[in-house]
Amino acid sequence: MAITILKTDYLIVGSGAVGMAFADTLLSDSTADMIIVDRFQKPGGHWNNAYPFVTLHQPSAFYGVSSRELSNGKLDETGLNKGLGRLASGAEVNAYFDSVMRERFLPSGRVRYFPMCDYEGEGRFRCLLSGKYFAVQGQHKTVDATYLKTTIPSTHTPSFTIADGVQFMPLNDLPKIDTPPKDFVVIGGGKTGMDACLWLLENRVDPDNIRWIMPRDGWLLDRKNAQATIEFFNETIGGQAAQFEAIAKAENVEDLFNRLEASGILLRLDPAVKPQMFHGATISQAELHELREIKNVIRMGRVTDVGTNTITLENGEVPTTPDTVHVDCSASAISNLETKPIFQGDLITPQTVRSYQPVFSASMIAHIEVTKETEKEKNQLCGVVPLPNHADDWIRMMIPFMMNQYQWSRDSEIRKWLENNRLDGFSGMVRNIDPNDEEKKAILMRLREYSMPAMARLQQFKAELDAAS
Repeated sequence: MAITILKTDYLIVGSGAVGMAFADTLLSDSTADMIIVDRFQKPGGHWNNAYPFVTLHQPSAFYGVSSRELSNGKLDETGLNKGLGRLASGAEVNAYFDSVMRERFLPSGRVRYFPMCDYEGEGRFRCLLSGKYFAVQGQHKTVDATYLKTTIPSTHTPSFTIADGVQFMPLNDLPKIDTPPKDFVVIGGGKTGMDACLWLLENRVDPDNIRWIMPRDGWLLDRKNAQATIEFFNETIGGQAAQFEAIAKAENVEDLFNRLEASGILLRLDPAVKPQMFHGATISQAELHELREIKNVIRMGRVTDVGTNTITLENGEVPTTPDTVHVDCSASAISNLETKPIFQGDLITPQTVRSYQPVFSASMIAHIEVTKETEKEKNQLCGVVPLPNHADDWIRMMIPFMMNQYQWSRDSEIRKWLENNRLDGFSGMVRNIDPNDEEKKAILMRLREYSMPAMARLQQFKAELDAAS
């Protein structure tokens, strides 16, 4: 069997958002040559199979690759995100990554792209169309940009059984409905479930005709606190200061979450239900108001079986009908929560080094890779921020996040790089404040005042949680 031998500096497996952000920073910060391999026909990873009404959940202003704008700083002028930074649609994101590949990466002469290829490991991959094999040999590094394993509804296999005759579909197929069903059952309490419910409401489905199966309620983030332009300084940087103050003053874990909610950092769907989950889902106040119009929320654990007349859950049963449309939103956005060192010899495994921001993290990791010398130093500057699942994971996530931020702040070269990296979103905002703006200066002083006490308190809470587990 003939194998085409290739040579490169970096073999990047995956041309999703993480792989693209990593490659973009390599282009900007080094002279390295790279090969990008992906199973999809176009870059963008899971965006290629996203549901048709999907949008970003955080502002477009700090999504994508650092070198190219996605939103041009625009605000949404209509809809449930009105007045906040634009949320690009899935179609826009796909077109964006395609243009980055065609107009920046390939013309550079330093990127070779192999779409429709299956990576088999050890530097070897096979073209899915021709069956031809390729192998990267010689001194190079492999970047596994697929490690976080994003899962999406259209390719997800439910963990429960579905009887014949049940109207069951991923939310991708909702726009295909042309005959009104009796009602809808949305299965899944995460961000995808919220998107399905919001789409149904937006398309004039009566909230009383929506039943929402929510195995676990989750803490949510207010999108207003994650805006990247100076007019939102008080909400974004002020929110961070309020967060640190809430942590520093909290008497225990329960008090911590109460304070975070009272300060507007965390939100919840039902004030009477204590959230057990935290996935970093971001929402606007207008979206939250709409979701609260759905009164039939089923909290009986996970679904185990969907029958023609009965839905069986872990803690009970609810009736259904053959004329009900059951919408599958049970896929987890990230299926791999295990962490590992990012830099291990000739293998680089991008993971989050800042909460909620995988693309910024990939860009930072690429920059550290080409500017720092030793593996030890690289891993010290890129401590993995674990992806949260349970509510208490918010605490475990915040500790390495704050440690990374502290270490970056002590490195003048990294500070300068952050100020000029579009994906950072916040360093430039702080840099650009008016020196005569006493209100903003007071916010920064409050941020600094509570940062170290907050870290100490988080360490205490983590020790208590670990001892109780």
